[in-house]
Amino acid sequence: MSRRLKENLSSRYLEAANRLNSKNARRKITAYVESYDDVFFWRTVLSPLETDKLYFQVMLPTRSPHLERGKKAVLMNLLSGKMGENLIACVDADYDYLIQGATQTSQLVTHNPYVFHTYAYAIENLQCYAPSLHDVCVAVTLNDHDIFDMAEFLRQYSQAVFPLFVWNIWYYRTPKYKDFTITDFSRVVELGNFSLRHAPELLARLRRKVGVKVEQLKRLNPNARESYQQTKEQLRQLGVTADNTYLYIQGHHLFDKVVLPMLDKVCDQLVRERQTEISQQSLHSTQRRNELSSYSHSIDDITSVLKKNTAYQFSDAFRHIQADVRDFLDKLAQPAASTLQPADYH
Repeated sequence: MSRRLKENLSSRYLEAANRLNSKNARRKITAYVESYDDVFFWRTVLSPLETDKLYFQVMLPTRSPHLERGKKAVLMNLLSGKMGENLIACVDADYDYLIQGATQTSQLVTHNPYVFHTYAYAIENLQCYAPSLHDVCVAVTLNDHDIFDMAEFLRQYSQAVFPLFVWNIWYYRTPKYKDFTITDFSRVVELGNFSLRHAPELLARLRRKVGVKVEQLKRLNPNARESYQQTKEQLRQLGVTADNTYLYIQGHHLFDKVVLPMLDKVCDQLVRERQTEISQQSLHSTQRRNELSSYSHSIDDITSVLKKNTAYQFSDAFRHIQADVRDFLDKLAQPAASTLQPADYH
């Protein structure tokens, strides 16, 4: 395809291209994503839904000045009328899902039939899916000793931050969102230096910080008690609970400030444990050096393994995404598919 044609890629163009193929050819639906990292994630979403009649191509927007990436670059194709039955957008939900149409972007993400989102804040949150973290450590260290309950830690972390998270969403549903931003929230819920031994103390300190901030916000918004409870109940209906809040906070914060430091400490201890075992079981120094060298070359990089973690496929968020795409494909298969309306989805 020529560069000029690529720059003018649209759903109608793709529909015309599909018609030029033989009747037995598979229909192609192009899925625009925000970044290179998103390509693999959305491939895992869409691959199981392909058939002998239809397949997806996941890619970044073809016309984006200066290699601009992100949700804005993807949704610009929607606003310019290029999206349709053959060209869809696949984006991070961010807060757009939870604020339920409070902004123009949120309206597009939650109500447009050609836009699909992660439900969780971002793909980083799903890569950090709590039940899978032990397996991540095993993949990194090749040591299956369960030394720290990471899923339980994230559950308690979620419970600690949940009251403040509700306030953060409450603010983002109002014109006052700049008074308590995601950045402000992330500063309060930061753990600091992670320690396996002192994890309970870290959580206790976090609860105290959250409690102080919650009381401050209550004083600043004395008439918000009822609307706060309504926001809390609406979040519950959207799938957010005190136990899974980690899936809905800022993805980079969760990945870089919470999960990676925890995995680093766990994996470091597992590696030392395996190295000690090798040293104790070696018959002589040469065998010890060889075994330690072999093991060190087998250890993987934590960040790389976490970014390729696909156990999120067992999460409710992943099932919701695929259900949305299935509904979209079912409507495409109907004779009146061309009458898709924004209210049909999400």
